[in-house]
Amino acid sequence: MSTRAVVCHKQWTLQPDHEPDAEPTTYAMQCAVDGETSPPSEDFTASQNWVLEHCGQHPSHHTYRQIITRPWRAWWKP
Repeated sequence: MSTRAVVCHKQWTLQPDHEPDAEPTTYAMQCAVDGETSPPSEDFTASQNWVLEHCGQHPSHHTYRQIITRPWRAWWKP
């Protein structure tokens, strides 16, 4: 009995997923001082409002990180 292998080379492409069934892009902000994070939202203004509220509660917290979760898809052309 012999082993046989078939190798097929394909050129793959990676791009943001804009298909109708793609997951939504979400935005969140994280305080760089205490690590607290806003809830993810499809509306960026919700995370901006969270930062302003967090600043009001913690006046010495001035630095934040933006967290973007964007769906991507890989595909190949036949």
